[in-house]
Amino acid sequence: MTIISEDLQQLLLAYCEPESELLKRIDRETQLKVLMPRMLSGHYQGRVLSMLSKLLAPKRILEIGTFTGYATLCLAEGLAKDGKLYTLDINIELEDMVRKNFADSEFNNQIEYIIGDATQTAPALDELFDLVFIDADKKNNGVYYDLIFDKIRPGGIIIVDNVLWSGKVLSNQQDKDTKNITTFNDKMVADTRVEQLILPVRDGLFIIRKK
Repeated sequence: MTIISEDLQQLLLAYCEPESELLKRIDRETQLKVLMPRMLSGHYQGRVLSMLSKLLAPKRILEIGTFTGYATLCLAEGLAKDGKLYTLDINIELEDMVRKNFADSEFNNQIEYIIGDATQTAPALDELFDLVFIDADKKNNGVYYDLIFDKIRPGGIIIVDNVLWSGKVLSNQQDKDTKNITTFNDKMVADTRVEQLILPVRDGLFIIRKK
């Protein structure tokens, strides 16, 4: 299921900020060299993440799921001058590519890239976050949410990717992955500690504000 038609998608791209040359390169190299390149956020979603980050001007950002670093750098665009972004990923095979991408950016000194299981590395972070982006293995969305909730300041934002799951969440007969997504979405609606809405951006972004 395509949420937005290709023609409308092209129009949206025409009216948003362009990609930097570095982001274009990361996109191109990911498409050519990495398995499942569709996991990359891409131009339009990247600009959405950048805008949300700039509106918050966060001092501390946490990203769970680095992939090749595209979304990381989009989020970093909004960091306060003395801000820091922690990005967690378990895929050691992409480490060299990701570190090069960060080194080529203006945000390299503000990014801490941590390899390992996020269920272990996230709890070890002694920080209070303004913004969290969860874009890792979808079955653990609820686990990550619970692990980091107390590490987010009141008024802080959690963004969760892929919550529309190519429209499969509309199906009455859901496979295991889709059921995991739906279970998480229902969990958010039932959580009285937050305000929430889903933006139909790409594959669905859940925007969750801690009260």
